[in-house]
Amino acid sequence: MIAPRSSLGTHEVENQPGPPPAGDLWASDGALRHWTGVAGGNADAASKAGAAFGTEALREAGHAARAHPPELRLFDRGGRRLDEVAFHPGYHDVMRAGMAAGYANVAWSSGPGGHAAHAAMVYMLSQVEPGVCCPLTMTYAAVPALAAAPAVEAVWRPRLVSSDYDPGVAPITDKRGATLGMAMTEKQGGSDVRANTTRAERDGDAYRLTGHKWFCSAPMSDGFLTLAQAEGGLTCFLVPRWTEVGRNGIRLQRLKDKLGNRANASSEIEYDHALAYRLGEEGRGVATIIEMVHHTRLDTAMAPAGLMRAALVEVNHWISGRRTFQKRLIDQPLMRAVVSDLVLDWEGAMAVGMRAAQAFDGQGEGDRAFARISVALAKFLSNKRAPVVIVEAMECLGGMGYVEETPMPMLYREAPLNGIWEGSGNVICLDILRTLAREPLAGEALVAELRAATGADRRYDTALKSHLDRWPGLPDEAEARWFAESLAGLLVASVLIRSGDPAVADGWVATRVAMERGLVPGAVSGLDTEALLARL
Repeated sequence: MIAPRSSLGTHEVENQPGPPPAGDLWASDGALRHWTGVAGGNADAASKAGAAFGTEALREAGHAARAHPPELRLFDRGGRRLDEVAFHPGYHDVMRAGMAAGYANVAWSSGPGGHAAHAAMVYMLSQVEPGVCCPLTMTYAAVPALAAAPAVEAVWRPRLVSSDYDPGVAPITDKRGATLGMAMTEKQGGSDVRANTTRAERDGDAYRLTGHKWFCSAPMSDGFLTLAQAEGGLTCFLVPRWTEVGRNGIRLQRLKDKLGNRANASSEIEYDHALAYRLGEEGRGVATIIEMVHHTRLDTAMAPAGLMRAALVEVNHWISGRRTFQKRLIDQPLMRAVVSDLVLDWEGAMAVGMRAAQAFDGQGEGDRAFARISVALAKFLSNKRAPVVIVEAMECLGGMGYVEETPMPMLYREAPLNGIWEGSGNVICLDILRTLAREPLAGEALVAELRAATGADRRYDTALKSHLDRWPGLPDEAEARWFAESLAGLLVASVLIRSGDPAVADGWVATRVAMERGLVPGAVSGLDTEALLARL
Protein backbone atom coordinates (compact mmCIF):
# COMPACT_ATOMS: atom_id res chain seq x y z
CA MET A 1 0.00 0.00 0.00
CA ILE A 2 1.36 3.44 -0.94
CA ALA A 3 1.32 5.85 2.00
CA PRO A 4 -0.73 9.07 1.70
CA ARG A 5 1.18 12.24 0.90
CA SER A 6 2.35 14.25 3.94
CA SER A 7 3.97 17.17 2.09
CA LEU A 8 1.02 19.35 1.05
CA GLY A 9 2.83 22.44 -0.23
CA THR A 10 1.35 24.84 2.33
CA HIS A 11 2.45 22.66 5.24
CA GLU A 12 3.85 19.31 6.30
CA VAL A 13 1.52 16.88 8.08
CA GLU A 14 3.24 16.01 11.35
CA ASN A 15 2.25 14.70 14.77
CA GLN A 16 -0.89 13.02 13.40
CA PRO A 17 -0.94 9.30 14.16
CA GLY A 18 -2.77 7.22 11.57
CA PRO A 19 -5.35 4.61 12.47
CA PRO A 20 -4.26 1.60 14.52
CA PRO A 21 -3.28 -1.22 12.18
CA ALA A 22 -5.66 -4.15 11.80
CA GLY A 23 -4.49 -7.31 13.48
CA ASP A 24 -5.38 -10.54 15.23
CA LEU A 25 -7.78 -9.62 18.06
CA TRP A 26 -6.80 -12.69 20.08
CA ALA A 27 -3.03 -12.57 19.68
CA SER A 28 -2.89 -8.84 20.47
CA ASP A 29 -4.93 -9.06 23.68
CA GLY A 30 -3.07 -10.71 26.54
CA ALA A 31 -5.84 -9.86 29.01
CA LEU A 32 -8.40 -11.69 26.88
CA ARG A 33 -6.18 -14.75 26.60
CA HIS A 34 -5.66 -14.71 30.36
CA TRP A 35 -9.34 -14.48 31.30
CA THR A 36 -10.40 -17.01 28.70
CA GLY A 37 -7.88 -19.39 30.22
CA VAL A 38 -9.09 -18.69 33.76
CA ALA A 39 -12.65 -19.43 32.61
CA GLY A 40 -11.58 -22.70 30.96
CA GLY A 41 -12.68 -21.45 27.55
CA ASN A 42 -12.02 -23.20 24.26
CA ALA A 43 -8.90 -21.21 23.37
CA ASP A 44 -8.49 -22.85 19.96
CA ALA A 45 -11.93 -21.70 18.81
CA ALA A 46 -11.43 -18.22 20.26
CA SER A 47 -7.99 -17.93 18.67
CA LYS A 48 -9.31 -18.76 15.21
CA ALA A 49 -12.14 -16.27 15.65
CA GLY A 50 -9.74 -13.53 16.71
CA ALA A 51 -7.64 -14.02 13.59
CA ALA A 52 -10.73 -13.95 11.35
CA PHE A 53 -12.34 -10.94 13.03
CA GLY A 54 -9.18 -8.83 13.09
CA THR A 55 -8.59 -8.48 9.36
CA GLU A 56 -8.63 -5.15 7.55
CA ALA A 57 -11.20 -6.58 5.14
CA LEU A 58 -13.69 -7.35 7.92
CA ARG A 59 -13.13 -3.96 9.50
CA GLU A 60 -13.95 -2.35 6.15
CA ALA A 61 -17.01 -4.58 5.75
CA GLY A 62 -18.31 -3.44 9.11
CA HIS A 63 -17.73 0.19 8.21
CA ALA A 64 -19.60 -0.25 4.93
CA ALA A 65 -22.50 -1.96 6.70
CA ARG A 66 -22.87 1.06 8.99
CA ALA A 67 -22.40 3.62 6.22
CA HIS A 68 -25.12 1.94 4.12
CA PRO A 69 -27.82 1.01 6.66
CA PRO A 70 -30.60 -1.50 5.98
CA GLU A 71 -33.41 -0.56 3.60
CA LEU A 72 -37.04 -1.54 4.08
CA ARG A 73 -38.69 -3.08 1.01
CA LEU A 74 -42.39 -3.54 1.65
CA PHE A 75 -43.63 -4.13 -1.92
CA ASP A 76 -42.42 -5.25 -5.31
CA ARG A 77 -43.02 -3.12 -8.40
CA GLY A 78 -46.48 -4.57 -8.91
CA GLY A 79 -47.67 -3.82 -5.39
CA ARG A 80 -47.27 -7.35 -3.99
CA ARG A 81 -45.98 -7.49 -0.43
CA LEU A 82 -42.35 -8.42 0.13
CA ASP A 83 -41.87 -7.40 3.79
CA GLU A 84 -38.12 -7.67 3.43
CA VAL A 85 -35.05 -5.75 4.51
CA ALA A 86 -32.09 -5.30 2.16
CA PHE A 87 -28.56 -5.12 3.58
CA HIS A 88 -25.25 -3.92 2.19
CA PRO A 89 -22.89 -6.79 1.24
CA GLY A 90 -20.63 -5.75 4.11
CA TYR A 91 -23.32 -6.80 6.58
CA HIS A 92 -23.47 -10.25 5.04
CA ASP A 93 -19.67 -10.49 5.11
CA VAL A 94 -19.56 -9.87 8.86
CA MET A 95 -22.49 -12.21 9.49
CA ARG A 96 -20.78 -14.90 7.46
CA ALA A 97 -17.53 -14.48 9.40
CA GLY A 98 -19.35 -14.65 12.74
CA MET A 99 -21.27 -17.80 11.86
CA ALA A 100 -18.19 -19.49 10.40
CA ALA A 101 -16.14 -18.74 13.52
CA GLY A 102 -18.79 -20.32 15.74
CA TYR A 103 -20.20 -17.24 17.45
CA ALA A 104 -23.69 -18.76 17.49
CA ASN A 105 -22.78 -22.42 17.87
CA VAL A 106 -19.49 -22.91 19.74
CA ALA A 107 -21.32 -23.11 23.07
CA TRP A 108 -23.51 -25.95 21.80
CA SER A 109 -21.16 -27.92 19.61
CA SER A 110 -17.55 -27.65 20.82
CA GLY A 111 -17.59 -29.41 24.17
CA PRO A 112 -16.16 -27.95 27.41
CA GLY A 113 -15.53 -24.24 27.59
CA GLY A 114 -17.96 -23.39 24.82
CA HIS A 115 -19.79 -20.55 26.57
CA ALA A 116 -16.51 -18.93 27.59
CA ALA A 117 -15.27 -19.18 23.99
CA HIS A 118 -18.56 -17.69 22.83
CA ALA A 119 -18.14 -14.83 25.32
CA ALA A 120 -14.66 -14.16 23.94
CA MET A 121 -16.12 -14.00 20.43
CA VAL A 122 -18.80 -11.54 21.54
CA TYR A 123 -16.07 -9.37 23.04
CA MET A 124 -13.96 -9.47 19.87
CA LEU A 125 -16.69 -9.01 17.26
CA SER A 126 -18.13 -6.09 19.26
CA GLN A 127 -14.89 -4.28 18.47
CA VAL A 128 -15.45 -4.70 14.72
CA GLU A 129 -19.19 -4.32 14.07
CA PRO A 130 -21.46 -4.36 17.13
CA GLY A 131 -24.75 -4.28 15.21
CA VAL A 132 -24.22 -7.66 13.59
CA CYS A 133 -23.79 -9.15 17.05
CA CYS A 134 -27.55 -8.80 17.65
CA PRO A 135 -28.82 -11.54 15.29
CA LEU A 136 -25.85 -13.77 16.12
CA THR A 137 -26.47 -13.40 19.85
CA MET A 138 -30.18 -14.17 19.55
CA THR A 139 -29.42 -17.26 17.47
CA TYR A 140 -27.01 -18.49 20.16
CA ALA A 141 -29.47 -17.70 22.94
CA ALA A 142 -32.53 -19.30 21.31
CA VAL A 143 -31.09 -22.81 21.22
CA PRO A 144 -31.86 -23.85 24.84
CA ALA A 145 -35.43 -22.51 24.65
CA LEU A 146 -36.22 -24.97 21.84
CA ALA A 147 -35.87 -27.89 24.25
CA ALA A 148 -39.42 -27.09 25.38
CA ALA A 149 -40.74 -28.46 22.05
CA PRO A 150 -38.74 -31.52 20.86
CA ALA A 151 -40.48 -31.71 17.47
CA VAL A 152 -39.67 -28.08 16.71
CA GLU A 153 -36.16 -28.49 18.09
CA ALA A 154 -35.49 -31.41 15.75
CA VAL A 155 -36.08 -29.19 12.71
CA TRP A 156 -34.53 -25.93 13.88
CA ARG A 157 -31.58 -26.78 16.12
CA PRO A 158 -29.34 -28.42 13.45
CA ARG A 159 -29.61 -25.27 11.34
CA LEU A 160 -29.09 -22.88 14.25
CA VAL A 161 -25.86 -24.63 15.25
CA SER A 162 -24.61 -24.73 11.67
CA SER A 163 -21.55 -22.69 10.69
CA ASP A 164 -23.21 -21.74 7.40
CA TYR A 165 -24.72 -18.31 6.94
CA ASP A 166 -27.69 -18.59 4.60
CA PRO A 167 -29.60 -15.31 4.13
CA GLY A 168 -31.86 -16.67 1.40
CA VAL A 169 -35.64 -16.24 1.43
CA ALA A 170 -36.72 -19.84 1.93
CA PRO A 171 -38.48 -22.09 4.47
CA ILE A 172 -36.37 -23.60 7.21
CA THR A 173 -36.31 -27.04 5.60
CA ASP A 174 -34.50 -25.57 2.57
CA LYS A 175 -31.83 -23.80 4.63
CA ARG A 176 -28.21 -24.83 5.32
CA GLY A 177 -28.10 -22.55 8.33
CA ALA A 178 -30.59 -20.31 10.11
CA THR A 179 -30.87 -17.39 12.51
CA LEU A 180 -33.50 -16.67 15.13
CA GLY A 181 -34.70 -13.33 16.45
CA MET A 182 -37.02 -12.21 19.21
CA ALA A 183 -40.24 -10.17 19.24
CA MET A 184 -41.69 -9.64 22.72
CA THR A 185 -42.23 -5.95 23.43
CA GLU A 186 -45.60 -4.32 22.76
CA LYS A 187 -46.56 -0.65 22.95
CA GLN A 188 -48.75 -0.84 26.03
CA GLY A 189 -46.51 -2.99 28.19
CA GLY A 190 -42.81 -2.55 27.42
CA SER A 191 -40.94 -4.67 29.95
CA ASP A 192 -44.27 -5.82 31.43
CA VAL A 193 -44.78 -8.60 28.88
CA ARG A 194 -47.73 -9.99 30.82
CA ALA A 195 -49.65 -6.98 29.47
CA ASN A 196 -49.18 -8.28 25.90
CA THR A 197 -52.33 -8.44 23.80
CA THR A 198 -51.18 -10.46 20.77
CA ARG A 199 -53.64 -13.38 20.42
CA ALA A 200 -52.92 -17.02 19.62
CA GLU A 201 -55.61 -19.30 18.21
CA ARG A 202 -55.23 -23.01 17.58
CA ASP A 203 -54.90 -24.24 14.00
CA GLY A 204 -54.53 -28.01 14.20
CA ASP A 205 -51.16 -28.77 15.81
CA ALA A 206 -50.05 -25.18 15.25
CA TYR A 207 -51.40 -21.74 16.11
CA ARG A 208 -52.20 -18.48 14.33
CA LEU A 209 -51.03 -15.21 15.90
CA THR A 210 -52.64 -11.80 15.46
CA GLY A 211 -51.22 -8.66 17.00
CA HIS A 212 -48.45 -6.08 17.01
CA LYS A 213 -44.87 -6.04 18.27
CA TRP A 214 -43.22 -2.70 19.03
CA PHE A 215 -39.66 -4.06 18.81
CA CYS A 216 -38.59 -6.92 16.59
CA SER A 217 -34.84 -7.20 16.33
CA ALA A 218 -33.25 -8.53 13.13
CA PRO A 219 -36.51 -8.90 11.14
CA MET A 220 -34.85 -10.93 8.36
CA SER A 221 -34.18 -13.78 10.78
CA ASP A 222 -35.62 -17.16 9.78
CA GLY A 223 -37.90 -17.16 12.79
CA PHE A 224 -38.73 -15.38 16.02
CA LEU A 225 -39.41 -16.38 19.59
CA THR A 226 -42.44 -14.40 20.68
CA LEU A 227 -45.16 -14.24 23.33
CA ALA A 228 -48.91 -14.28 22.75
CA GLN A 229 -52.07 -14.84 24.78
CA ALA A 230 -53.42 -18.34 24.21
CA GLU A 231 -56.46 -19.87 25.86
CA GLY A 232 -54.31 -21.02 28.76
CA GLY A 233 -52.51 -17.67 29.20
CA LEU A 234 -49.30 -16.04 27.99
CA THR A 235 -47.42 -18.59 25.89
CA CYS A 236 -44.13 -18.78 24.00
CA PHE A 237 -44.13 -19.48 20.26
CA LEU A 238 -41.67 -19.87 17.42
CA VAL A 239 -42.92 -17.96 14.38
CA PRO A 240 -41.19 -18.95 11.11
CA ARG A 241 -40.39 -16.12 8.72
CA TRP A 242 -41.08 -18.25 5.65
CA THR A 243 -43.32 -21.32 5.37
CA GLU A 244 -43.58 -24.23 2.97
CA VAL A 245 -46.43 -22.45 1.16
CA GLY A 246 -44.87 -18.98 1.02
CA ARG A 247 -44.46 -15.89 3.18
CA ASN A 248 -45.83 -16.07 6.69
CA GLY A 249 -48.27 -13.45 7.95
CA ILE A 250 -45.56 -11.14 9.29
CA ARG A 251 -45.91 -7.57 8.09
CA LEU A 252 -43.08 -5.10 8.58
CA GLN A 253 -44.39 -1.64 9.38
CA ARG A 254 -41.23 0.42 9.65
CA LEU A 255 -37.59 0.21 10.70
CA LYS A 256 -36.55 1.92 13.91
CA ASP A 257 -34.40 5.03 13.45
CA LYS A 258 -31.92 4.25 16.23
CA LEU A 259 -29.17 6.23 17.89
CA GLY A 260 -26.60 3.60 16.96
CA ASN A 261 -26.47 -0.07 15.99
CA ARG A 262 -26.97 1.20 12.45
CA ALA A 263 -25.92 -1.90 10.52
CA ASN A 264 -28.61 -3.94 12.24
CA ALA A 265 -32.30 -3.59 11.40
CA SER A 266 -34.85 -3.28 14.19
CA SER A 267 -38.50 -3.03 13.28
CA GLU A 268 -42.15 -2.82 14.22
CA ILE A 269 -44.20 -5.73 12.94
CA GLU A 270 -47.73 -7.05 12.80
CA TYR A 271 -48.75 -10.69 12.99
CA ASP A 272 -51.68 -11.23 10.63
CA HIS A 273 -52.78 -14.81 11.39
CA ALA A 274 -49.12 -15.78 11.33
CA LEU A 275 -48.35 -19.48 11.59
CA ALA A 276 -46.63 -20.31 14.90
CA TYR A 277 -45.46 -23.34 16.86
CA ARG A 278 -45.87 -23.51 20.62
CA LEU A 279 -42.82 -23.89 22.84
CA GLY A 280 -43.72 -25.27 26.25
CA GLU A 281 -47.10 -25.32 27.90
CA GLU A 282 -49.80 -22.70 27.48
CA GLY A 283 -49.52 -20.12 30.21
CA ARG A 284 -45.80 -20.82 30.72
CA GLY A 285 -44.53 -18.34 28.14
CA VAL A 286 -42.29 -16.28 30.39
CA ALA A 287 -40.72 -19.37 31.97
CA THR A 288 -39.97 -20.75 28.49
CA ILE A 289 -38.56 -17.64 26.85
CA ILE A 290 -36.52 -16.72 29.93
CA GLU A 291 -33.95 -19.29 28.81
CA MET A 292 -33.30 -17.18 25.73
CA VAL A 293 -33.26 -13.97 27.78
CA HIS A 294 -30.80 -15.50 30.27
CA HIS A 295 -28.31 -16.45 27.57
CA THR A 296 -28.73 -13.12 25.78
CA ARG A 297 -27.74 -11.39 28.99
CA LEU A 298 -24.35 -13.07 28.91
CA ASP A 299 -23.66 -11.25 25.65
CA THR A 300 -24.95 -7.94 26.98
CA ALA A 301 -22.50 -8.37 29.86
CA MET A 302 -19.52 -9.09 27.57
CA ALA A 303 -20.17 -6.59 24.78
CA PRO A 304 -19.41 -3.48 26.87
CA ALA A 305 -15.97 -4.89 27.64
CA GLY A 306 -15.38 -5.20 23.89
CA LEU A 307 -16.57 -1.65 23.23
CA MET A 308 -14.31 -0.33 25.97
CA ARG A 309 -11.39 -2.31 24.57
CA ALA A 310 -11.93 -0.88 21.08
CA ALA A 311 -11.95 2.67 22.49
CA LEU A 312 -8.81 2.08 24.54
CA VAL A 313 -6.95 0.61 21.57
CA GLU A 314 -7.61 3.88 19.75
CA VAL A 315 -6.51 5.87 22.79
CA ASN A 316 -3.32 3.86 23.32
CA HIS A 317 -2.34 4.22 19.67
CA TRP A 318 -3.05 7.96 19.67
CA ILE A 319 -1.28 8.90 22.90
CA SER A 320 1.70 6.72 22.00
CA GLY A 321 2.17 8.57 18.70
CA ARG A 322 1.09 12.11 19.56
CA ARG A 323 3.42 14.66 21.19
CA THR A 324 2.46 17.73 23.18
CA PHE A 325 4.60 20.07 25.27
CA GLN A 326 7.74 18.21 24.19
CA LYS A 327 6.50 14.85 25.47
CA ARG A 328 4.48 11.98 24.12
CA LEU A 329 0.98 12.10 25.52
CA ILE A 330 1.45 8.66 27.05
CA ASP A 331 4.32 10.06 29.13
CA GLN A 332 2.25 12.90 30.61
CA PRO A 333 1.41 12.01 34.25
CA LEU A 334 -2.21 13.15 34.14
CA MET A 335 -2.92 11.29 30.90
CA ARG A 336 -1.40 8.16 32.41
CA ALA A 337 -3.68 8.48 35.43
CA VAL A 338 -6.79 8.90 33.29
CA VAL A 339 -6.07 5.99 30.95
CA SER A 340 -5.01 3.70 33.79
CA ASP A 341 -8.32 4.40 35.51
CA LEU A 342 -10.18 3.49 32.31
CA VAL A 343 -8.16 0.28 32.01
CA LEU A 344 -9.61 -0.83 35.36
CA ASP A 345 -13.18 -0.55 34.06
CA TRP A 346 -12.35 -2.43 30.85
CA GLU A 347 -10.52 -5.30 32.49
CA GLY A 348 -12.98 -5.51 35.37
CA ALA A 349 -15.83 -5.87 32.86
CA MET A 350 -14.00 -8.59 30.97
CA ALA A 351 -13.04 -10.47 34.13
CA VAL A 352 -16.55 -10.58 35.59
CA GLY A 353 -18.11 -11.38 32.21
CA MET A 354 -15.79 -14.32 31.70
CA ARG A 355 -16.44 -15.52 35.25
CA ALA A 356 -20.17 -15.55 34.46
CA ALA A 357 -19.45 -17.43 31.22
CA GLN A 358 -17.50 -20.02 33.20
CA ALA A 359 -20.61 -20.56 35.34
CA PHE A 360 -22.70 -21.00 32.16
CA ASP A 361 -20.33 -23.82 31.24
CA GLY A 362 -20.75 -25.44 34.66
CA GLN A 363 -22.88 -28.52 35.09
CA GLY A 364 -24.00 -28.34 38.72
CA GLU A 365 -26.97 -26.59 40.32
CA GLY A 366 -24.56 -24.24 42.06
CA ASP A 367 -23.05 -23.23 38.72
CA ARG A 368 -26.46 -22.55 37.23
CA ALA A 369 -27.54 -20.51 40.25
CA PHE A 370 -24.33 -18.48 40.18
CA ALA A 371 -24.71 -17.91 36.43
CA ARG A 372 -28.17 -16.39 36.97
CA ILE A 373 -27.04 -13.87 39.58
CA SER A 374 -23.55 -13.11 38.28
CA VAL A 375 -24.63 -12.33 34.72
CA ALA A 376 -27.20 -9.83 35.99
CA LEU A 377 -24.63 -8.11 38.21
CA ALA A 378 -22.07 -8.02 35.39
CA LYS A 379 -24.59 -6.65 32.91
CA PHE A 380 -25.67 -3.90 35.29
CA LEU A 381 -22.26 -2.60 36.31
CA SER A 382 -20.34 -2.98 33.05
CA ASN A 383 -23.00 -1.21 31.01
CA LYS A 384 -23.11 1.69 33.45
CA ARG A 385 -19.35 2.12 33.06
CA ALA A 386 -19.06 1.70 29.27
CA PRO A 387 -20.50 5.12 28.25
CA VAL A 388 -18.31 6.87 30.82
CA VAL A 389 -15.17 5.10 29.63
CA ILE A 390 -15.90 5.76 25.97
CA VAL A 391 -16.63 9.47 26.37
CA GLU A 392 -13.39 9.87 28.33
CA ALA A 393 -11.57 7.95 25.61
CA MET A 394 -12.97 10.39 23.04
CA GLU A 395 -11.62 13.25 25.12
CA CYS A 396 -8.17 11.66 25.17
CA LEU A 397 -8.09 12.09 21.38
CA GLY A 398 -9.35 15.65 21.61
CA GLY A 399 -11.21 16.97 18.58
CA MET A 400 -10.17 13.94 16.54
CA GLY A 401 -12.21 11.75 18.86
CA TYR A 402 -15.36 13.64 17.85
CA VAL A 403 -14.82 12.99 14.15
CA GLU A 404 -16.67 10.22 12.29
CA GLU A 405 -13.49 9.14 10.49
CA THR A 406 -12.48 7.52 13.77
CA PRO A 407 -14.61 4.77 15.38
CA MET A 408 -15.10 6.78 18.55
CA PRO A 409 -18.52 8.31 17.69
CA MET A 410 -19.78 4.87 16.64
CA LEU A 411 -18.58 3.36 19.91
CA TYR A 412 -20.20 6.18 21.87
CA ARG A 413 -23.55 5.61 20.14
CA GLU A 414 -23.28 1.87 20.84
CA ALA A 415 -22.38 2.31 24.50
CA PRO A 416 -25.94 2.63 25.92
CA LEU A 417 -27.46 -0.25 23.95
CA ASN A 418 -26.52 -3.29 26.02
CA GLY A 419 -27.67 -1.55 29.18
CA ILE A 420 -31.14 -1.24 27.64
CA TRP A 421 -31.38 -4.56 25.78
CA GLU A 422 -32.84 -7.46 27.78
CA GLY A 423 -33.61 -5.33 30.79
CA SER A 424 -32.63 -1.73 31.51
CA GLY A 425 -30.97 -0.81 34.78
CA ASN A 426 -34.04 -0.77 37.01
CA VAL A 427 -35.37 -4.02 35.51
CA ILE A 428 -32.03 -5.76 36.11
CA CYS A 429 -31.79 -4.52 39.69
CA LEU A 430 -35.31 -5.75 40.46
CA ASP A 431 -34.47 -9.07 38.81
CA ILE A 432 -31.45 -9.35 41.08
CA LEU A 433 -33.68 -8.88 44.12
CA ARG A 434 -36.20 -11.44 42.81
CA THR A 435 -33.49 -13.98 42.07
CA LEU A 436 -32.03 -13.68 45.56
CA ALA A 437 -35.50 -13.85 47.14
CA ARG A 438 -36.71 -16.87 45.17
CA GLU A 439 -33.52 -18.86 44.70
CA PRO A 440 -31.60 -19.27 47.97
CA LEU A 441 -28.91 -21.24 46.13
CA ALA A 442 -28.06 -18.16 44.04
CA GLY A 443 -27.44 -16.09 47.16
CA GLU A 444 -25.41 -18.86 48.76
CA ALA A 445 -23.27 -19.26 45.64
CA LEU A 446 -22.68 -15.51 45.42
CA VAL A 447 -21.70 -15.12 49.09
CA ALA A 448 -19.36 -18.12 48.79
CA GLU A 449 -17.74 -16.48 45.77
CA LEU A 450 -17.27 -13.22 47.64
CA ARG A 451 -15.91 -14.88 50.78
CA ALA A 452 -13.41 -16.89 48.74
CA ALA A 453 -11.40 -13.70 48.17
CA THR A 454 -11.14 -12.67 51.83
CA GLY A 455 -7.81 -12.55 53.60
CA ALA A 456 -5.83 -11.11 50.70
CA ASP A 457 -6.75 -7.42 50.97
CA ARG A 458 -7.92 -5.74 54.17
CA ARG A 459 -9.82 -3.07 52.23
CA TYR A 460 -11.85 -5.70 50.41
CA ASP A 461 -12.60 -7.56 53.65
CA THR A 462 -13.79 -4.32 55.27
CA ALA A 463 -16.01 -3.44 52.30
CA LEU A 464 -17.56 -6.92 52.18
CA LYS A 465 -18.34 -6.80 55.89
CA SER A 466 -19.83 -3.34 55.49
CA HIS A 467 -22.10 -4.56 52.68
CA LEU A 468 -23.29 -7.59 54.62
CA ASP A 469 -23.86 -5.49 57.76
CA ARG A 470 -25.87 -2.88 55.87
CA TRP A 471 -27.97 -5.45 54.02
CA PRO A 472 -28.23 -8.63 56.12
CA GLY A 473 -31.28 -9.34 53.97
CA LEU A 474 -32.59 -7.72 50.83
CA PRO A 475 -32.90 -3.92 50.62
CA ASP A 476 -35.98 -1.84 50.05
CA GLU A 477 -36.76 -1.56 46.35
CA ALA A 478 -35.67 2.08 46.28
CA GLU A 479 -32.14 1.02 47.29
CA ALA A 480 -31.89 -1.70 44.65
CA ARG A 481 -29.35 0.17 42.50
CA TRP A 482 -27.07 0.92 45.44
CA PHE A 483 -27.30 -2.71 46.53
CA ALA A 484 -26.58 -4.04 43.00
CA GLU A 485 -23.68 -1.66 42.42
CA SER A 486 -22.09 -2.63 45.72
CA LEU A 487 -22.48 -6.36 45.06
CA ALA A 488 -21.22 -6.09 41.49
CA GLY A 489 -18.15 -4.10 42.51
CA LEU A 490 -17.34 -6.67 45.19
CA LEU A 491 -17.81 -9.52 42.71
CA VAL A 492 -15.38 -7.94 40.25
CA ALA A 493 -12.91 -7.42 43.09
CA SER A 494 -13.24 -11.06 44.15
CA VAL A 495 -12.48 -12.29 40.64
CA LEU A 496 -9.52 -9.93 40.23
CA ILE A 497 -8.02 -10.68 43.65
CA ARG A 498 -8.06 -14.42 43.05
CA SER A 499 -7.11 -14.59 39.38
CA GLY A 500 -6.08 -11.20 38.04
CA ASP A 501 -2.97 -9.11 37.60
CA PRO A 502 -1.96 -7.71 41.03
CA ALA A 503 -1.88 -4.12 39.77
CA VAL A 504 -5.40 -4.44 38.36
CA ALA A 505 -6.73 -6.05 41.52
CA ASP A 506 -5.09 -3.45 43.76
CA GLY A 507 -6.31 -0.57 41.61
CA TRP A 508 -9.88 -1.90 41.49
CA VAL A 509 -10.09 -2.44 45.25
CA ALA A 510 -8.58 0.98 46.00
CA THR A 511 -10.76 2.98 43.63
CA ARG A 512 -13.96 0.95 43.24
CA VAL A 513 -14.31 -0.81 46.61
CA ALA A 514 -12.50 1.36 49.16
CA MET A 515 -13.48 4.41 47.03
CA GLU A 516 -10.13 6.17 47.45
CA ARG A 517 -10.93 8.50 44.55
CA GLY A 518 -12.90 11.46 43.24
CA LEU A 519 -16.03 11.30 41.14
CA VAL A 520 -14.63 11.64 37.61
CA PRO A 521 -12.35 9.28 35.66
CA GLY A 522 -8.70 9.97 36.40
CA ALA A 523 -9.45 11.49 39.82
CA VAL A 524 -7.20 8.86 41.40
CA SER A 525 -3.84 8.55 43.10
CA GLY A 526 -1.31 5.80 43.62
CA LEU A 527 -2.21 3.53 40.69
CA ASP A 528 0.56 1.43 39.17
CA THR A 529 0.25 3.19 35.83
CA GLU A 530 3.16 1.31 34.27
CA ALA A 531 1.55 -2.06 34.90
CA LEU A 532 -1.96 -0.93 34.02
CA LEU A 533 -0.98 0.66 30.71
CA ALA A 534 0.93 -2.50 29.87
CA ARG A 535 -2.40 -4.38 29.96
CA LEU A 536 -3.25 -2.59 26.70
